[in-house]
Amino acid sequence: MNIPFFDIENWKEIGATLARNKTRTFLTGFGIFWGVAMLALLLGGSRATQTMMTRNFEGFAGNSGAIIANSTTMPYKGNAKGRRWSMDLTDVERIRMAVPELKAVVPIFQSWGNATCRNGRYSYAGSALGAVPAFAEINEPKIYSGRFINEADEAQARKVVVLGKKIANEIFPSDADPVGKTVLVNGVTYSVIGVAGNLGEANINGPIDEKAVMPSTTFRKAFARADKVDFITFVANDGVRIRDILPRIRSVLYRRHNINPSDESAVWVIDISEMFENMSSLLTGLDFLALFIGLSSLLAGIIGVGNIMWVIVKERTQEIGIRRAIGARPRDIVVQVLSEGAVLTVIAGLAGICFAAIILGAANFAITQSSGGSTNLQMSFGSAMAIVAVFAVLGTAAGLIPSIKAMRIKPIEALNDK
Repeated sequence: MNIPFFDIENWKEIGATLARNKTRTFLTGFGIFWGVAMLALLLGGSRATQTMMTRNFEGFAGNSGAIIANSTTMPYKGNAKGRRWSMDLTDVERIRMAVPELKAVVPIFQSWGNATCRNGRYSYAGSALGAVPAFAEINEPKIYSGRFINEADEAQARKVVVLGKKIANEIFPSDADPVGKTVLVNGVTYSVIGVAGNLGEANINGPIDEKAVMPSTTFRKAFARADKVDFITFVANDGVRIRDILPRIRSVLYRRHNINPSDESAVWVIDISEMFENMSSLLTGLDFLALFIGLSSLLAGIIGVGNIMWVIVKERTQEIGIRRAIGARPRDIVVQVLSEGAVLTVIAGLAGICFAAIILGAANFAITQSSGGSTNLQMSFGSAMAIVAVFAVLGTAAGLIPSIKAMRIKPIEALNDK
């Protein structure tokens, strides 16, 4: 049985029909081309945005937060407003006991730009960070070589240091791996046990790349800190929201330090989990926006296909009538019209995908070369083929009404059509 869709003569006729009015065919095809390209570019750009935003928080525990002491803004029990106060290790222990929903409560000790690291004639003025091993549960560092602080370092107050990647490069310019060597931090000798950096762009009060990280016990002795804590970070158990346990954390601190229970400004809270939720909502919004704009472009292209098919059927009314008169079946007429819409849609759609792939590839290469990291500014082969398939189906469907009209043309009426 001869099926018109697979008949070579049928395809030759489709080409001749579309070429008969090149300007109209080109403009309709361009509408489809641009709709496909826009959808592909928007989806590829949305994917890259998701990758870059997610990378910013890489290494951070999603369900984490931090709390920092701030000046009071309300008087309380004889204390005037504007009083400065600070947290200590006792606060850390009390929070652990009062809030069992917290998986880890981690004190952070930090010097503010007054730690000079020196190796011979090379030096770097950065910051020092006193960390406990559980620090990695809050902000996992990227270990380039060696290791991070462990329990033995903390318990024995060892004079060891993990150098930030930038510091290591500056003061050991000729050594690929400074682990095992010694370095002076503010004139005191420390053994280098590792080189580390941040996995993502987000960080706790400055990137690890520019810090000398040492055990908190060692830091407190070196910088005469006693039990004073710069800020406290914590990770909640799965299913526990930071915002739900913050009132209890505040209550522990406020009771001990005689702070007005209504003075929410007395502590500065960083809720990383809320940032993750906001980022997730933003990414979902970007996906919907990309899809809406892309589908709008798609709709415009599909309407164009429907219009050109309608015009083609109108122009070929007599021809279709003659075909019917010499024995063409209604199915043959329908397949002929639908084939023309499908061919135009597929060719223009593939061209749009190729154009979008070239633009995304060039942009990804340029950004990668300038930033040193891939942006994933691309789309998968499956996504590309899915877009083309959707356009092909809708483009074919757009020719359905004109094809039905063509099928219903009576030979005698067509021959009399002017």
